[in-house]
Amino acid sequence: MTHELVQIERAGSVATLWLNRPDKHNAFDEHLIAAITEGLRALGDDATVRVVVLAGRGKSFSAGGDLDWMRRAAGFGFEQNLADANALATMLRTLAELPKPTIARVHGAALGGGMGLACACDIAVASEAAVFATSEVRFGLIPATIGPYVLRAIGARQCRRYFQSAERIDATRALQIGLVHEVVGAAALDPKIAEITASLAVGGPQAQARAKRFIAELSDRPIDAALVAATADAIARIRATDEAREGLAAFLEKRKASWA
Repeated sequence: MTHELVQIERAGSVATLWLNRPDKHNAFDEHLIAAITEGLRALGDDATVRVVVLAGRGKSFSAGGDLDWMRRAAGFGFEQNLADANALATMLRTLAELPKPTIARVHGAALGGGMGLACACDIAVASEAAVFATSEVRFGLIPATIGPYVLRAIGARQCRRYFQSAERIDATRALQIGLVHEVVGAAALDPKIAEITASLAVGGPQAQARAKRFIAELSDRPIDAALVAATADAIARIRATDEAREGLAAFLEKRKASWA
């Protein structure tokens, strides 16, 4: 699948969705947001895709909001602004809830909405040259639609600083605060992602999708009788699936599972 603003490349069961506005540092406007959403939905529905990598063409991963788009939005009424914001929020949610593992490949600037994209992915791998920021306050705005994903990634304490200061966060600091999982040299970026995708290929696709939903169900809940009962119910239900039976049989027979 190729789109003017989004390109999708396949390598076996791994699909890479490339943001393709290199001259604009892959900054968002309404057209790129729609193209990303469309591309993600197509990949989410494709049973032959096991892992989705999100990447950016050119020098940047994504520099956030396109200035021309933001300038136009400044002249919108409330209803227009709400529709615009809902499109961005829907795109981020589509990424966050995609029923398969997602990896952000961050090689340059990931600012504002670009940082939101990285945080909405399950896994983030950055090059040493990557830089992040929630820069919205510099424009008199707040990191609203990206907020839930950034908060989930780095926690409220770090958000209190960076949502207000708009400081640049280098790759080393991003690793320290949990924004990314790995930081590597530029030449090692794709090999590291290939290493992670190989690990992901070992897991059952239905189990991975369920594990992803389960994390959301567990978040911020007290460990009480209701939660303990929910965990027992979850494992009992998944043990009865064909995928679980195949996974256990493969382990006992010392062979690869059918999906691997």
